[in-house]
Amino acid sequence: MNAPLALLAELTHRCPLRCPYCSNPAELTRASAELTTAEWSRVFTEAAALGCLQTHLSGGEPTARRDIVDITAAAHQAGLYTNLITAGVLLDAALLSRLTAAGLDHVQLSVQDADTTNAENIGGMPGAHARKRTAAQLVREAGLPLTINAVVHRQNLHNLQAIIDLARAWGAARLEVAHVQYYGWALANRDALLPTRAQLDEATRIVNAARGELRIDYVVPDYHAHRPKPCMGGWGSRFLAVAPNGDVLPCHAAQSITGMVFPNIRDTSLHDAWHHAPAFNRFRGTAWMPAPCQGCERAEIDWGGCRCQAFALTGDAANTDPACALSPHHAVLADALEKAATNTFRYREFS
Repeated sequence: MNAPLALLAELTHRCPLRCPYCSNPAELTRASAELTTAEWSRVFTEAAALGCLQTHLSGGEPTARRDIVDITAAAHQAGLYTNLITAGVLLDAALLSRLTAAGLDHVQLSVQDADTTNAENIGGMPGAHARKRTAAQLVREAGLPLTINAVVHRQNLHNLQAIIDLARAWGAARLEVAHVQYYGWALANRDALLPTRAQLDEATRIVNAARGELRIDYVVPDYHAHRPKPCMGGWGSRFLAVAPNGDVLPCHAAQSITGMVFPNIRDTSLHDAWHHAPAFNRFRGTAWMPAPCQGCERAEIDWGGCRCQAFALTGDAANTDPACALSPHHAVLADALEKAATNTFRYREFS
């Protein structure tokens, strides 16, 4: 069995932004249920022993935790490369200085658009865009590498070239252009977010034309696909996540599969969760696959696609991902595209 290469540490679900495509589950973990500093320190030590090379400190907004500096130090001391995934709106010079001293290696800053008005409409936080610009400047001045992460969809794709120009102007070494993936809050807002085929084709053209000027990672949507992506390189294969409440997950969206029981770091070790938990072994390899995946020449390329998407669209995580044209459920994607006709968001927020 492969060792996981990366750990996504979801430190909290708290966030001052309200993005309607947030990858957090619809049921958000309260602060009182979050892992403590000491518990996160144990997670990082066990992750390094398991073979992880890096950790992504994420959320929600990870800097909403008062102990974010101590958490970063614990990850660094465990020998992990540390990447802070942040909205930047709570990041100031004093905090960044402390994080850098604690061993922070990299910052990934999210933007909602290059246009201030639209960016703040999408994120649901007035004044956020200017704070992000300041955060980017602080990261550059601290000498840390900066990645800009832009989640794109029907409401901002018309500004994609401007987003690329913004990433270059803000001093990013890398840009991630990630089309929305439809789980959790994004699934609830799918009708407002799904791009048209013409938008997707134009976005792909713009990204390809900009390559070379800036390192760009491009994540395309599944709803226009004929074959699924190899989600996370295969379920429980190269990646694991720990949720704010300590649940150990094979991907960040796995909690959306209702009825599946995941191990919790408060009850088990990361090693035992990775190697022995039924939830991790449920979709490993190819033996679990139904037709048409079973025996398909792509079975060990795309691993049947995304289990979370299969569940979201068919109600059964064991079904072939509807992104595959061979799936008996493939038509649900076309139906969703036809119904995408609203510009109204249901914002992410605690109820």
